[in-house]
Amino acid sequence: MRQHLANALKMMLLFLGVMTSFSIYAHGVDETTQQFLTQNQGISILPFMYIGAKHMVTGYDHLLFLVGVIFFLFRTKDVLLYVSLFTLGHSVTLLWGVFNDININAYLIDAIIGFSIIYKGFDNLGGFKRIFGFQPNTKLAVLVFGLFHGFGLATKIQEFNLPQDGLMANIIAFNIGVEIGQFMALAVVLIAFSFWRRSPSFMQFSVATNTLLMSGGVMLVGFQLTGYFIS
Repeated sequence: MRQHLANALKMMLLFLGVMTSFSIYAHGVDETTQQFLTQNQGISILPFMYIGAKHMVTGYDHLLFLVGVIFFLFRTKDVLLYVSLFTLGHSVTLLWGVFNDININAYLIDAIIGFSIIYKGFDNLGGFKRIFGFQPNTKLAVLVFGLFHGFGLATKIQEFNLPQDGLMANIIAFNIGVEIGQFMALAVVLIAFSFWRRSPSFMQFSVATNTLLMSGGVMLVGFQLTGYFIS
């Protein structure tokens, strides 16, 4: 038992260290991509699909939320349902936000995304039932938080003031790329989970893992709110 607790503590410290190291890169866009986005003219389907896929694969805040969503989903149809709800949510607000020029402070929207990770970890730990005596609608929560995640993507895209020429085609391509990246990342996670769930350690470390998710969310919220108040 002591060994399990020691291992869990090591995992938590390692996770928090990684989150500290990479927190400043949340929703980050590398210099090459920035240059392309600011200079691109006209329709560029494949480049925008690539950028969307890369953004999702490296967007660990989105992925942490999805890990929380699928953590206790053992049936394929449940995984597909919840991921589809998340996809619907962030696709709607990504397209709506960009095409209607809806601007939301990037720090605040990313803080909400961080909160979504806290929420899901807390939900997985059964916190709502134990503390508040009720269970929120998990499907609705995933859809609603998907909407906020989509605004996070839209906010980042709008920072580059993309030209109107070919904008619709490019943003749709970007959104398709996001879905491709999400599928690739989830495939890796699900394969890893399929092996981990065969081991007794899955349930033994489920509390520690979801506590790590909450810790990562708290760190992201703190970082983003700090940026909001000092900017």
